[in-house]
Amino acid sequence: MSEDIVKRGGRIIKGVGGLYSVKTQDGVYTCAARGKFRVDEQTPLIGDYVDIIIVNDEEKKGYLSEIKPRKNEVVRPRAANIDLIAAVFSVSEPAVSLEMIDNVLICCEWQVKDCGILICINKADSDGSDKRIDEISRVYKGVYEILPVSARTGLNISSLVSLLKGKTSMLAGPSGVGKSSLLNAIVPNAGMETGAVSRKISRGKHTTRHTEFFVLDDDEKTLLADTPGFSHVSAEIVPKEELPFCFPEFLPFLGECRYTDCRHVTEDGCAVKAEVGGVVAAERLERYAGLRMNRGGLL
Repeated sequence: MSEDIVKRGGRIIKGVGGLYSVKTQDGVYTCAARGKFRVDEQTPLIGDYVDIIIVNDEEKKGYLSEIKPRKNEVVRPRAANIDLIAAVFSVSEPAVSLEMIDNVLICCEWQVKDCGILICINKADSDGSDKRIDEISRVYKGVYEILPVSARTGLNISSLVSLLKGKTSMLAGPSGVGKSSLLNAIVPNAGMETGAVSRKISRGKHTTRHTEFFVLDDDEKTLLADTPGFSHVSAEIVPKEELPFCFPEFLPFLGECRYTDCRHVTEDGCAVKAEVGGVVAAERLERYAGLRMNRGGLL
């Protein structure tokens, strides 16, 4: 390498239109990706640790020269090296269903390894929210941490910030649940566009069009991203053989059943079924069984 070439390490915090914002100890550089990444079938993702070559230090411009090995990768939305996914749902407008929560959680468990998952229930100041939150807590208590919040009133925002401390996190969930409003409450200078919920179809409008990390603390070790919402997500993309491993409450009992090939649906002597009413909620086992059967039967 020529002595005139300056190389720095950093992290991608934003990517739009083939240009990447890379945060380094010397500031944020706008970088293009070299053609070698296409040849190597590598796609730079936000959250990637990278090396960049400086083209113009004064204008903070450069190009990506290397992508470091990833701890994990999120498929939808695309991101890398995530410590925590805050799966955001809404008590009302749009009202969350247990099926939607399960679909999101199962997809997260399947696609992202070595990553924590938090259930974040927004609009917890709405009328009748206590009853709905109690129902969600009954099903998921002991499996996931559940945090009711309100972007409007600031309820439990400080608790959410504490859970995010020192981590690289993303807000993910359906459209209209208030992810951008939550980010604005946590990072007042984020200025994220927020949208209303369609009264006709009770779905949110997609206001976030790209994923971008924001720095939450002075030591720059806490990063949080809003992500584009989705109108539909289905756990049917998960192979049936991998489904049991997407239910954390099943894990201690897998391999303890009477039959080594137990599918945890109709078999006698199933260690997972024996825990229904305890650590396994009946609704969760029913959702699992339904997903198995939707894949062409139980075999």
